Amino acid sequence: MDFFGIFNSGDLASFARIAFQIFFYIIFFAIPIFLVNISWELWVRYRRSIFFNKQEYILLEIKIPKDVFKSPKAMEFLISALYTTLGEGNWYEKYWKGQVRSWYSLEIISIQGAVKFCIWTKKGDKNKIESNLYSQYPGIEIYEIPDYTLSFSYDPDTNNMWGTEFELAKPDAYPIKTYIDYGLDKDPEEEYKLDPITPLIEAMGSLGSGNEAWLQIVLRAHKAEDKDPVTGKMIDLKWTKAAEKEVESIIAKTKGEKGEDGKIIPGSNRLLMESESEAIKALQRSISKTGFDVGMRMIYKGEKDVFNMGNLGGLVGGVMHFNSPLNGFKLTGGSAPKHKNIFLLWKDRSKEVIDFEKRDILSAYKRRAFFHKPFERKHFVLNTEELATLFHFPGSVAGTPAFSRIESRKAEAPSNLPI
Repeated sequence: MDFFGIFNSGDLASFARIAFQIFFYIIFFAIPIFLVNISWELWVRYRRSIFFNKQEYILLEIKIPKDVFKSPKAMEFLISALYTTLGEGNWYEKYWKGQVRSWYSLEIISIQGAVKFCIWTKKGDKNKIESNLYSQYPGIEIYEIPDYTLSFSYDPDTNNMWGTEFELAKPDAYPIKTYIDYGLDKDPEEEYKLDPITPLIEAMGSLGSGNEAWLQIVLRAHKAEDKDPVTGKMIDLKWTKAAEKEVESIIAKTKGEKGEDGKIIPGSNRLLMESESEAIKALQRSISKTGFDVGMRMIYKGEKDVFNMGNLGGLVGGVMHFNSPLNGFKLTGGSAPKHKNIFLLWKDRSKEVIDFEKRDILSAYKRRAFFHKPFERKHFVLNTEELATLFHFPGSVAGTPAFSRIESRKAEAPSNLPI
């Protein structure tokens, strides 16, 4: 009698014996496969940890002069220079040496209302970043500073903290509102500028004593990481191919509706609407520029007696100001990323869970981690134009008195001075 015959006959003992045999053979093959997968994962993380520990990272603060009149396109020049896929080009580099693509962190922070621009990077990339910045902003000053995050530890008895990570509301290929949309690519007169970064700067500059706000934009070069099932070649399904599909989808809507017979209903086709035409142009412009994998997070923290959740409206609103009808940012949650400690889940957002989430996002922030375990998150793609919109030096239109600027431009000494 076959398996189903035994089951239908009600011979439970025979059924249980066959079921146990099937389970035994499955386990016999499944356990080795499981152990191999676990061992491989641990090996990769081990090799990467050795590689990460050998790296030396620094934090650069950029002080800008009072009269910065450059378009954000100048910052786009720097961001383009950060694009590199070196380091994980072959099996030996990735799985034996544990190497990964270089990643960077662009940071805008407010320390008790003093707003600063910082870049976190490998020490070996310091000269590259400095030379590119000086070439576009001759009047700036760049300093290597201690990491401002290391002195803070979350302690619910003495301080409070709120944090979140951002994700895009729509597919990555749809752009946010950029400096070109605001006309800043044309270098308008300072009094006529409408700079989208100023609301964020003003909100950060308004924080009082004992309060700090940190915005972090972690980025690395984006590259094709999907395999074409037909050709076997690497393709970019996340960004370029996604944009092409979106364009095809928009155009398909104009070709008319299909009837029950599968044929186009006569007269149902139409011309592109203006909004659809603009969307196609935006998608094509978006993927025409260099793309980066990006993760964004924000932390607001303060001493317990001065921490004010009312400050979040201006801080989060400063980021949402970059949203456009095509795409924009949304929060992943009130205090931390979506994954949680499995042993605390049963308490359903108890104080212990919330405190764990806060410490988790703080640890990820301090490590500038987003792309690798154990702090791997879901990231998105932004191009150089979008990144330069999010991180650039505003002109005098950002008038908060707490904004750190160089009061006067430095000049070279005359060459004919006596020695």
